[in-house]
Amino acid sequence: MALRNVLVTGSAGFIGYHLSQLLLAEGFRVVGYDGLTDYYDVRLKERRHQMLLQHEQFRAKVGLLEDFDTLHALVAEERPDIIVHLAAQAGVRYSLENPRAYVEANLVGTFNVMECARELEVQHLLMASTSSVYGANTDMPFHERQKTDTPLTLYAATKKANEAMAHSYAHLWNLPTTMFRFFTVYGPWGRPDMALFKFTRGILEGTPIDIYNQGEMYRDFTYVADLVRGIRLLIDTPPERPADPEDIAEHDSLSPAAPWRVVNIGNSDKVRLMDFVEAIEAECGREAVKNFMPMQKGDVPATWADATLLKELTGYAPQTGIREGVKAFVSWYRDYYEI
Repeated sequence: MALRNVLVTGSAGFIGYHLSQLLLAEGFRVVGYDGLTDYYDVRLKERRHQMLLQHEQFRAKVGLLEDFDTLHALVAEERPDIIVHLAAQAGVRYSLENPRAYVEANLVGTFNVMECARELEVQHLLMASTSSVYGANTDMPFHERQKTDTPLTLYAATKKANEAMAHSYAHLWNLPTTMFRFFTVYGPWGRPDMALFKFTRGILEGTPIDIYNQGEMYRDFTYVADLVRGIRLLIDTPPERPADPEDIAEHDSLSPAAPWRVVNIGNSDKVRLMDFVEAIEAECGREAVKNFMPMQKGDVPATWADATLLKELTGYAPQTGIREGVKAFVSWYRDYYEI
């Protein structure tokens, strides 16, 4: 049986690295595409790619999503069966400082990916969205059929636009497309701009950590190994255009007009931020110097996923607890930075 060929955009990123590792371990051939941008420490991204390149079935190309010619040439050469589009300009708070980066990477770049998928007629296009699309919604846990018309940041708005763009392509070109909404992903090899990384660094260095909304924040923390397992299983579950829209189950987000679906990938567990901090303090063996601050513009007080659809489609539900996940991250952090 021939190896299935998967293109992973953002392969040097946090999630893309872990997904690529999993796919390689399961016998896929993986082609990575990453811009190695300097949004955070490029050395961390380069190290992830170096580790992936030790596998004979991994090949990497450096290029920006906005560079259609480079991306198109790679797709035309490699002819992937499946595309998993993870690359994006990430970060809620950074979107307040540099909104243009989000338009270029998340809108133009995603359009380029969809064009390549359409031309190649891939078996399945899977693309990352975010829990941030739920915006000002307060009815929790969030489920996929809720309206997402109140994004609070440009980052969330670009991801909502990606979902709509993907639906139109799925309808027009019969392109099986799955969008997945992530909920606060954490774990080893994580991003330095995210809370776990910043909190761990601050606690170990004895410097203050910023805690927004006076600590009254709740997040559905999702361990990265759980997340990529969910993506892996969704690869084998491409949506099909329904013969009769009346046959779509009430809880299913499958479109009545296209082979398109959106799926939450979350732990289904709303965790208080201060409990998260306490777990990090326990693993680091010292107490944090806490700088309590008001809610920051664009933030939401809580996220909480209903992951029922993921389980019904794949039989899988993320389940790594905070203590276990934080322990794995702190262990990696100490090892990586030789602390």
